[in-house]
Amino acid sequence: MSRCSLVRFLLPAVLMLGSVPPPVSGCDRICGAQAPGDIIIGVLLSFNRKVAALYERTAPESFKCSDFDMISFLHSLSIIHEIEKVNAAGFIPGLKLGYMVCDTCSYASKALENVEHMLTVNMSKTENCGHKDFRPAVKAILGARYSEVTIAVARLLSIYQLPLVSASSSSPDLSDKTRFTSALRTVPSDVHQTKAVAKIMDYYHWNWVGVVYGDDDYGKAAFQSFQKNAEKNNVCLAFQEVVPHYLGHQNSNRRIQEVAEQIRASAARVVLLILKEELVELLFKEMIRTNTSRVWIASDAWSRNRAVAHMEDINLVGDILGFSFVAHQSDSLDEYLQNLTVAPGGYNNFIEQYKNFRFNCSSECFSSARPSYCPTILQQEESRYACSTDDPQGQNDDYLVKYMDSSNVFSDRIAVWAIAHAIRNLLKCNASGCSGEINFPPWKLLQELKKVEFQFEGEDCFFDENGDFVNGYDLLRWETEGTHRKFTRTGRYHVLDGKIEMVKSGVTWITTGQSATPQSKCSESCPQGSFKKILNVSCCYSCTLCLEGTYSDETDLADCKPCPNGTWSLKGWSQCERRRESFLQWRKPYPIAMVSAAVFGILLLVYTLAVFLVHRDSAPMRKAEVRLSCVMMAGLAVSFGSVICFMGRPSLYLCQARQVMYAMGFTLCVSCILIKAYRTFLAFLPFGRLTSRRLYKIYKPPIIISVTVALQAIICLLWLIFDSPDIDDTPPSPQSMKKVIQCKEGNTFFGFGIMLSYIALLALFGFLLAFKGRKVPQEFSETGYIIFSMLMYLFVWVCFIPIYITNNEERTPVQASAILVSTYGIIFCHFLPKCYEVFWGSPTDTMTRILRRWRNNGDSSSSERATHADLNASTQSMAPNTVVTISEQSSNSSLADSGIMPSIYDERKDSFQGFSRSGTQLTKRQRSRSF
Repeated sequence: MSRCSLVRFLLPAVLMLGSVPPPVSGCDRICGAQAPGDIIIGVLLSFNRKVAALYERTAPESFKCSDFDMISFLHSLSIIHEIEKVNAAGFIPGLKLGYMVCDTCSYASKALENVEHMLTVNMSKTENCGHKDFRPAVKAILGARYSEVTIAVARLLSIYQLPLVSASSSSPDLSDKTRFTSALRTVPSDVHQTKAVAKIMDYYHWNWVGVVYGDDDYGKAAFQSFQKNAEKNNVCLAFQEVVPHYLGHQNSNRRIQEVAEQIRASAARVVLLILKEELVELLFKEMIRTNTSRVWIASDAWSRNRAVAHMEDINLVGDILGFSFVAHQSDSLDEYLQNLTVAPGGYNNFIEQYKNFRFNCSSECFSSARPSYCPTILQQEESRYACSTDDPQGQNDDYLVKYMDSSNVFSDRIAVWAIAHAIRNLLKCNASGCSGEINFPPWKLLQELKKVEFQFEGEDCFFDENGDFVNGYDLLRWETEGTHRKFTRTGRYHVLDGKIEMVKSGVTWITTGQSATPQSKCSESCPQGSFKKILNVSCCYSCTLCLEGTYSDETDLADCKPCPNGTWSLKGWSQCERRRESFLQWRKPYPIAMVSAAVFGILLLVYTLAVFLVHRDSAPMRKAEVRLSCVMMAGLAVSFGSVICFMGRPSLYLCQARQVMYAMGFTLCVSCILIKAYRTFLAFLPFGRLTSRRLYKIYKPPIIISVTVALQAIICLLWLIFDSPDIDDTPPSPQSMKKVIQCKEGNTFFGFGIMLSYIALLALFGFLLAFKGRKVPQEFSETGYIIFSMLMYLFVWVCFIPIYITNNEERTPVQASAILVSTYGIIFCHFLPKCYEVFWGSPTDTMTRILRRWRNNGDSSSSERATHADLNASTQSMAPNTVVTISEQSSNSSLADSGIMPSIYDERKDSFQGFSRSGTQLTKRQRSRSF
């Protein structure tokens, strides 16, 4: 059967239902309030909170509703009042708006029954295939209050394209115009509300929260929307619990207890409640019973609920924040609420029911299933009103103004005016009348509704492409007022730009007892200098210190920021700084000490030079060889000068100069020491004639010194050409904020190593030669001083090598210190002892005594027993050079000139006498002379 055939088959039956006479008994008024008019507006509200005995309903009987809902009653009164204001103002000239108000009992099926009733009253018959000319008396419907009911009604009305304008249903599903083509609303979608909730959580740095929502369409859709927005704002769910939305559900109380236990067990201190106000009351009673305090985020369904705000011990549950639709107070509405009357020609069962409860003390208020508002009314007003037998319908008071929030019906008032503007536009009304057809099909009104734009009490009113208002939300804080709570507006959420505007700050939180914001985090905040290392979920993490070269200047950063160019940071730093330059600055203590030591050394050399020159004819100075000593002093002075080049900011020329100065100066000094050691080696050690002659031929001090220094000069020249010292460009250590500016001794350190090795080789040769002549009396040579000074030099530089290699940042002071120590070692070993001998040495050390001491020392050695005083003719067969041989008489003058022989030959006469007295005879040879 085709769709059109089906419609033709069913439509007569539907029309017959509309043409039947009014039913008898209690069914004659399916809707509880009605007023006549040229154009009828339907109203669907949940005047009762639930359908009684729903599980026991087995036949299609009338629904029995219970628990009168004061909030829905207030909404209905505001709608009726605005309709009457439209009529009184003549906004639609010559026409009057009527209304039909029905109770949905918070149940979708009951709402559909009401819609069926609205659509069948006085319905005109049509035979067309479709509903384009469908003209019911009810041209538009306001409602319903809950999204669950609105969604069901919207599906049905989409068939007829009859406008459905809700002032409180905020489910995101209603924005889907492919499913709900005729559904409009004067409030934003929950998509925006959940964005606002997620942003306020991010604003207060709450990232570990719980969510409790109902299992109806409103709760499910809002929860899914919140999940998406929470993830975008780095908010994680500690738990999510679902409770039955139907108040008469057999498992409601058990689920409420389970949810309460989950809340108590969770570490989350912030809980979002997407529930009806009745379920919130049940949950809060459980929280109060167990003295559980949290921060509660209220959805628009209960964010302005006075019944919850006036619960007993409501202050024990903690802080309550919530988003509500934009609200405005109306003086005319408050006046109407204090003088409730029924429109002429109409009726209002809901006003009658309220007045019976209010003024006649209905027995329902004292039953076990009494409405929740009854105890509050009687408790608050028992001193003013007693149960009376007078007609309650003639009585009025200010209870609805004082104890109900009349500003919360602002969206209902806007909805009435939106429909009025659409009708005015559709009928082409002017100041005198309307020219359009009054009995218009509803779909034409729907087209006009989508286009209306007007201002109402300072608010811009229009529907977006999804049929939603985008006027934003008020952020409310439930502040304590005695034993109850009051609603205080602390901010506003703007839908268009997605920003929260805070208008009140510095509040005192109940859960903390101070202005400090309560914390609700899975992990403690990561301080500056660290970042979050995510564990299982994005909100649970461990704090890890930022690595070198990165920083974090905020808490809870997901990653550390790299340092800008030219700056650096150490591990765990919250900022980057420029590395401080490190070199031997002149004003620092260590460079001052080094320079002072170098200058003092130079002055000491100058003083020593003066002493040597003044006392050059004394025996110690002749033995020290003044000329060689002066050359040594010159080399040491150059070495001291190189130490000064180590100070200050390094440059290419300073890096080259200090190494060359040290190399040449110290090589010159060590070459002179080598000459002294070699001279002693030649003069006092026994050799054959041929060997002595050959060794003596190469004893040319000026040539030896020149050659050794020239070789070092060649090494330095090649070093400067092929691997020159330069400024070290090695990057600083990542663990250091110190940028060491120092010289690099070439890329390979090959030239530097050869230079030092060459000096060490000369020192080693000098040490070996001196060591061979270690038994020569100190009065004849300086072998002891040479040995000690060369050992000191070698020791210093052997220690220098590992320190220099391993301590990269301290190479400059290490080398400067090594130069100073080795240079001072030579001064103290070679020059100061001579100065001591000059000033404080004994002048009685004649050659006789010197030789006698040498002989006595020789007596204790088996290798020199031949020098005993018993040198007679019978022992002449022994080698003549078993004691000491001074080679080749022809060279005696040269040795004398070198500083050894003059002291011997000058005292020759005394020496021979000494030997004669001790019984020692002198054996002469043609080419040599032995003592």
